[in-house]
Amino acid sequence: MSVGAMGTFGRRLLLAVDARGYGSADTARQRDIQTVLPRLLSESADAAGLDRASWVRQSAGDSEFAVLPADSDEQALVETFMRRLDAGLRAHNRDRVPAAQLALRAVVHFGPASEAPNGFVGPGPVEVSRVLESDPLRRALATAPDAALAVALTAPVFTELVAQRYTNFRPEEFREVVVEKKEYRGRAWLWVPGCDVHTLDLDDPDPDPDSGSGSGSGSSSNSGSDSGPGPASVSDPGSPSGSDSGSAPAASGGGDCATNNLYGTVINGNVVFGISK
Repeated sequence: MSVGAMGTFGRRLLLAVDARGYGSADTARQRDIQTVLPRLLSESADAAGLDRASWVRQSAGDSEFAVLPADSDEQALVETFMRRLDAGLRAHNRDRVPAAQLALRAVVHFGPASEAPNGFVGPGPVEVSRVLESDPLRRALATAPDAALAVALTAPVFTELVAQRYTNFRPEEFREVVVEKKEYRGRAWLWVPGCDVHTLDLDDPDPDPDSGSGSGSGSSSNSGSDSGPGPASVSDPGSPSGSDSGSAPAASGGGDCATNNLYGTVINGNVVFGISK
């Protein structure tokens, strides 16, 4: 096997989650989030048959960024894991006052990621970070009635997994949005359990209390930070994965494949081309 200057190239399944409202919470509330979040992630991984102990993880109080092993079940992470995570959040929030409830944003991506001295490098972690902190995902969680979870899938995951009907999701359950964050421009597909995401007004000013502000020690909620997911910084490559300057079409509907203007992946008939800049 040929090994380049950066080592052996490989794409991995990447997951990032971040809690809403951590930066504005008091010390007791922050402690509660740090206690509950790892437990819910572990329970969801167990329910999906995923070995969380094998994940390479960066944790930061209210968030976690994980690189899964090469043989991880992508379908299980996108569907079973996320449905169980939503159920766990709702069970945790039951009978709690709104200020004590936990709500999460989550992103799933498939792309290049390499370990580095202070975290991970490559276009994959950068893309995950930008989507996780994006306005559309924040607004989806903030404006969906009673939502405990908002999920974003990047182009490789949605177009090759959901749009091709390898899960029980209907493609029209997701809403396609443009993500513009710092130097990154791309697309993501949003899903909010129990909500028609197409009815949400994602153009309103962001009501998320952590958006655009520092979120306290150990938090990655600061959307103005140059760091990637988790506590360790991610080195931005010159050209982020899947970025483009084209305009975005309307949200995709059902069908067996997606074809037009896809960022990061192009499907032509039964042939899938992965593009990583």
